[in-house]
Amino acid sequence: MSGLLDKVKGYATEKLAKVPMPEASVTRVSYKSVSRQGITLHSEVDVNNPYSHRLPICEISYSLKSDGRVIASGTMPDPGWIAASGLTKLELPMKVPYDFLISIVKDVGRDWDIDYLLEVGLTIDLPVVGQFTIPLSTKGEFKLPTLADFFK
Repeated sequence: MSGLLDKVKGYATEKLAKVPMPEASVTRVSYKSVSRQGITLHSEVDVNNPYSHRLPICEISYSLKSDGRVIASGTMPDPGWIAASGLTKLELPMKVPYDFLISIVKDVGRDWDIDYLLEVGLTIDLPVVGQFTIPLSTKGEFKLPTLADFFK
């Protein structure tokens, strides 16, 4: 009986390995807006769905870091659906309070750039497979808003 179970498990594992999976990528972080509480940055997650039916997104979790410190983190529960047989763009807004920006002034330097690492987990619900998280990351630098940005 044990040999039969091992064969079934092996067969199922082999078949699941050949199932096409959605693919995703994350764009660079950029400045979006400014408020009295802080600044809002954003990035986009592009998801390509190989299936002919839409897929539910369970959640998007993110962590934006600079110099090893977390600038912003959070989870967007139930952000919607991935369109069938195509590309879906999901916006990922991130709020950064001013007190954190003040604490990293030495990283900013003269050019008002902040080096960052953005880590994203896109959790979707695949038929038969169940919940599946696609890990994504991107790094680079973004410019902080200048005084002129406050008056736009």
